[in-house]
Amino acid sequence: MRSSRDDKAREWAQTLAIEALGFLATDMERLEPFLSLTGIDPGNLRQVAAQPSFLVAVLDHLAGDESLLLAFAANGGRNPADIEKGRRILAGPEPDWGA
Repeated sequence: MRSSRDDKAREWAQTLAIEALGFLATDMERLEPFLSLTGIDPGNLRQVAAQPSFLVAVLDHLAGDESLLLAFAANGGRNPADIEKGRRILAGPEPDWGA
């Protein structure tokens, strides 16, 4: 059972990922590499943006490019560590492959 605290954390992480997508979308030089890596057509962006795995992919993309990550953080007044925190919240617990 999810708690209100979990719901608030998830909402925060979703908002962060949507902000990150907005940041990417304001500049085609930032957006095109993301779309190319994910195989998403720009015409389908709104449709797939509602999927939780897509929001994780947005944060993964930012986390994987330090200059992009720092630009996003500076642009939005965010701590760069928020990206990884948000990604972990949206992705859920890591699988225990040793079990």
